[in-house]
Amino acid sequence: MKGALTGWRRNLAVLWLGTFIAGMGFSEVMPFLSLYVGQMGDFSKNELTMYSGITYAVTFFVVAVVSPLWGKLADRRGRKIMLLRSSLGMAFVIGAMGFVHNIWILILLRFLQGLCAGYIPNASALIATETPKESSGTAIGILTTGYVSGNLIGPILGGVLAQVFSIRLTFIITGILLLIVFVLSLTLVHESFKPSDAPIAKRDGSLLSQFKNPTLMITLLVSTMIIQMGNNSITPIISLYVKELMHNVGPITVVAGIIAALPGISTLLSAPRLGRLGDHRGADRILVFGFVFAILMYFPQGFVSSVWTLGLLRFMIGISDGALFPTVQTLLSKNTPRELTGTIFSWNQSFQAAGSMLGSLLGGAVSGWFDYNGVFIFTALSLLLNFIGVLIFIPSMRHPFAKHSVD
Repeated sequence: MKGALTGWRRNLAVLWLGTFIAGMGFSEVMPFLSLYVGQMGDFSKNELTMYSGITYAVTFFVVAVVSPLWGKLADRRGRKIMLLRSSLGMAFVIGAMGFVHNIWILILLRFLQGLCAGYIPNASALIATETPKESSGTAIGILTTGYVSGNLIGPILGGVLAQVFSIRLTFIITGILLLIVFVLSLTLVHESFKPSDAPIAKRDGSLLSQFKNPTLMITLLVSTMIIQMGNNSITPIISLYVKELMHNVGPITVVAGIIAALPGISTLLSAPRLGRLGDHRGADRILVFGFVFAILMYFPQGFVSSVWTLGLLRFMIGISDGALFPTVQTLLSKNTPRELTGTIFSWNQSFQAAGSMLGSLLGGAVSGWFDYNGVFIFTALSLLLNFIGVLIFIPSMRHPFAKHSVD
């Protein structure tokens, strides 16, 4: 028994480090990727925002399409092989980005990066299956802090590395770190996976027909997509917007990295507290608060004249994210039959990736049409329409302070 406990604890330690580096690797290049795109050619402002949007979006498009397929393959072949596929693939693809000089080759590598995605969800699945049931909740909670911490530190570290060394060297360093993750996963992670010989039972009817309230599920999945679209519409232009606010003077990549990290910091601080509040007062109230607060915080971001004001408002956005994302997932979980939990969350991941893709494309397009401030106004209006849809299709949301709740 002691050896088994040592085994899962070792898995947890190695995969915590792996998810930390993977989260850091994904996020540390995001704040200055549009600046890197600008080094690929002599582009006009509209061309730069368009190519930046495509470069961001292509990865998320691939993730949205292939996530359910990788999930099915992991169920048949095991999670460890998926960890190795993802970490080794990302190591080479992200490292190779440091050597490109053509925008279309960079876009191709971003496409391949999407194919290599999946380290973090498969790490979570492996921990869930290899950890004793009485410790699985604690283990998954600890593992989550690895990805979140990496996602927070990544933009700041990436900005510092880009400022001190270069953007190109930052990609290469990230690739080396991911190669270390591959070696650790290969040598230290243990999985006692045995594929099931039992055929998967066929269910009658469509997927949605197996839910008590299909309209609720569709509304929640679409909300995931639009909330993520709003977050990611800012990503392609954040460093360019910071550069404009700083009048092209000073440590732009460092400041852009800090600005990019601020929502994650406030999300990390607020999400557990809002989650507990939702358990006591009702998830409906938290969801309504999240939408209203996000709308109010996005509008003024398009009119700031100081990078400090932008930073404050971006920090506030993290509070709304701490209300919206966990609450939507909680409502999905509570309204899903147990045997379909994995399926609905793979769809949720796909909708989230689709939102990232749409946000990247629309953010680049809107900034080309209406300048950078138009992106924030567009995001606020999108969330307002989403909120109206929630009020229409989830009747209990119209009375969030009543005792009845969808959870």
